[in-house]
Formats: sequence, structure tokens, C-alpha cells
Amino acid sequence: MPLTVLVVDDEPLARDGMKLLLNHQPRVESVLSARNGREAIALIQDRKPDLVLLDVQMPRIDGFAVIHAIGAERMPPVIFVTAHDQYAIRAFEIAAVDYLLKPVTEERFALAFNRATRRLRGAPQEENTRQVRAMLDAIAKPPKRLERFAVRSGERTIFVPVDEVEWIEASQNYVRLHVSAATHLLHVPMNTIETVLDTDRFLRVHRSHIVNVQRIAQLWSIAHGQFVIELKSGQRLQSGRTYGDRIRRVLANPF
Repeated sequence: MPLTVLVVDDEPLARDGMKLLLNHQPRVESVLSARNGREAIALIQDRKPDLVLLDVQMPRIDGFAVIHAIGAERMPPVIFVTAHDQYAIRAFEIAAVDYLLKPVTEERFALAFNRATRRLRGAPQEENTRQVRAMLDAIAKPPKRLERFAVRSGERTIFVPVDEVEWIEASQNYVRLHVSAATHLLHVPMNTIETVLDTDRFLRVHRSHIVNVQRIAQLWSIAHGQFVIELKSGQRLQSGRTYGDRIRRVLANPF
């Protein structure tokens, strides 16, 4: 089935980049573009595209306002595009909807596009509506602290309780969750993850490491205010020089 895709972004270079990526997809017959939320609403109502690539951060009418205006039950399937907005990313993970982080790579775009087109063939409209509503609810009432991670693995979404994560490792623009013997790659930057974790349970000890405080077995100090931290699994991590005061404050006895 040939597809009509709408690209919504207020940045001309971003729109051109998305169009270029769409040109590599043989199923795309027509590409529409909108420069702002107002144009997006009009095109969705008039042209009824099969898929929308929707920028989250736009002036006046942002991506979420577009969905509110159209209505979740009438909104076409969406791939959200965002530049590391922590509340947006958290909502996407909760609802298990797809999103792209700017700058968008060709590989990541192809993965998201292929997943979206498979949903077009198989998923009922009710499921798409449920996911969009869950995302909007999460945006409107974000939890104070994250309780679980939604990790995509192929066509599956695996839910990992936060308390089961032993430590978190930065991996370029992503993070790797270490859970017992398993690891999970999450498409979220380290700084964003840190903002949504409970600071009583998780401690950043290095620019590339966050540890679950309950999983620390022992630690000892070394030179220049640094620590070696041994987790209950036997994994050892070295803290960064600038994190010594934070480690001493959090791990001190409360008496």
C-alpha cells in the first residue's frame, strides 16, 4: 500500500532531512510538510496522511497540542521527533510509542519507520488510540519519579522495574541498563535518565555511571577524592573526581 507521510517541524533543515530519509523508503508515495502546528492540524484534517512525523518542540502550538486538537481517536499513527525533552521521553517510554531523538540517524529512522508501517498493517486503531492517550496522560500528570523502564527489543517492549537495575552505564547518546546478568540499551541520554530517578535510590558516581545504592556491597577511597565501588554482583566501578562529596554525603550513616 503506497503511503502518504506528513512531516511536521518548524526548522527547514529538519524538514528537509526527514524528506531525504523518506525518499529512501519505496513505500512512500507522497510527502507533505507543515511548518508549524496550525498547518499540521489543517493538513491532517484535509489530507488524512497515513503516518505523521511530528516534532514535539514547536512555538505556540507544539506537537502535543496538535494531537489534542485532532483528537487521539482521529490521529494517524505518529513517530515523535524530539531534542532530548525529558518529560516527552518519559511519556513516550510509558506509552511505548515510537520516537526519534535529534539529530536523527538513517539507521534509527529506518527502524522506526519499518516498525510504524508494520503497525499500520496489523495494529487495530483502538491500540494506536490507547497508546496516544496514555502518552498524553503521562505528559499531563508526569510521575515524580520513574518506576519502570520500557525497553524496545525488536517488535517487543520489555518493562524493567527501576529497582531491579543494578547500575546504568552511558553509551554515547544512549544508556545501558545492567540488570543481573542481562543488559538493555535505552535510547535516552544519561543526563535525562538522572533527572527522573529517585535520588534516594540512585547515585551518580561518574559522568558515565549511575548506581543503585541498595546494590552497593562496599566501597573504599583512593587518591584525589575518588572511590572504588563494589556492587553485590562483584562489579567494580571507579567514581569520578568531582563526585566524592556526593558519595560521602549520600552513604554516610544517619547518626
